[in-house]
Amino acid sequence: MKKIYILDAFHEAGIKLAKQHADVVCWPDPEIVNWPENADGVMVRMTPVTEADLTRAKNVKIICKQGVGVDTIDLEAAKRHNIPVCRTPGVNSEAVAELAFSLALSVTRRIARFDRMLRAGEKIVRPDHLGIQMEGKTVGLIGMGNISTRVAKKWIGAFGAQIVTYDPYAPENAWSDIPHIRCHTLEQVLAQAHVLSLHLPLTPESRHLIGHGQLKAMKADAVIVNTSRGGIIDEKALFEVMDGGHLFGAGLDVFEQEPPPSDHPLLSLPNVVATPHAAGGTRETQERSSLLVAQQVIDVLNGQPPVNQVN
Repeated sequence: MKKIYILDAFHEAGIKLAKQHADVVCWPDPEIVNWPENADGVMVRMTPVTEADLTRAKNVKIICKQGVGVDTIDLEAAKRHNIPVCRTPGVNSEAVAELAFSLALSVTRRIARFDRMLRAGEKIVRPDHLGIQMEGKTVGLIGMGNISTRVAKKWIGAFGAQIVTYDPYAPENAWSDIPHIRCHTLEQVLAQAHVLSLHLPLTPESRHLIGHGQLKAMKADAVIVNTSRGGIIDEKALFEVMDGGHLFGAGLDVFEQEPPPSDHPLLSLPNVVATPHAAGGTRETQERSSLLVAQQVIDVLNGQPPVNQVN
């Protein structure tokens, strides 16, 4: 029988499906470290797949990544070793959009801060902790893919927000059904947005796309939200700018190092709301995506061509 190695915690539905078609080794079984030598197919979420791993790979026919981001996998090395890397686009878009929306509101309405203060028994002088009302505000979206599309619709539907976007790679006719203003530069979005929400992959071009200069170009009371990848924001710059009083707050689901250390400077700021890369973490999304990952691996092991391949 073929062998499928599951390198991370997966929803039971996907594991069960894989076991119906192959011998399965699941995290946290210590045997998992031997996947390069023994696996025919690999299911992965966050575990890095390096060139060293792929050089050891003997029989791997497919690596399938749950989710969209594949920056944790050495795609060039996989290509050199003729190992297709696939992903599951679109499955978690709604869940990620919901969390991006939720993080923005948690920051603007001080939800997490009030929760902490109440639990600690602190005296709360409410005029000292006023939030920002979002009705009719301008929301800037960087990236115009599946997730950003859903985020835009939520802001428009719930708050009548004005949407401004920047995405040099999206087709000219993108979002023809969504009211928005498409900007030709990132700076145009930064200057207008009350909330800036990032929805783009981490690439060499996008690493530290949002640095000190970009943050200072935002409105002094703006909010930044990142549910994409941590490296898109220069975290040192974000801390320095926010510690200096610029920006109303930040909602961060992703960090350059995950999980971030407990003494991470950004976690010391009361106007930062942080979550542990959990945007796709709904019951519905995890079940659907685990099944899709398993099925894509099974199909390739049964001789079918890979789908959603990225290398």
